Amino acid sequence: MSLRRANRVAAMQFLYQWSLNPSEPGNDFALNRALENFFLQQELERDQFSFAEELIRGAIGQMESVDDIIKRYLRNWDFDRIAKVDLAILRLAIFEMSSRQDIPPIVSINEAIDLSKEFSNPDAKRFINGILDQFKLTLARPLRTTH
Repeated sequence: MSLRRANRVAAMQFLYQWSLNPSEPGNDFALNRALENFFLQQELERDQFSFAEELIRGAIGQMESVDDIIKRYLRNWDFDRIAKVDLAILRLAIFEMSSRQDIPPIVSINEAIDLSKEFSNPDAKRFINGILDQFKLTLARPLRTTH
């Protein structure tokens, strides 16, 4: 697993845990403990997961606006019924697409689909791709390059 992928997995898993048991957004203890546990399992050093920290802090900091985006593109589905794993993946990808100019939106979509294949059920990739595909059409930046 690449270092970037490992960071995204850690961020998605933290967002999943956070959705089940939210703590204060600035709770460094919970964040550090979760990241250290994950990266110890992957045999990586603490300084190798700053990308995960940035993604987590950003996604949680923009949670309300990210959730509004998700709600906007739901069709025949209630927000509260979204599987927590799928919600974590969507939150991560939408944060990346809307706020990380250094990551092409297509990369964020592909990473989200790969995460769904690994951590969710087989139908999740279509659900996640549908929402992210609609959202990408609203972006005023190149989809395949950094800005």
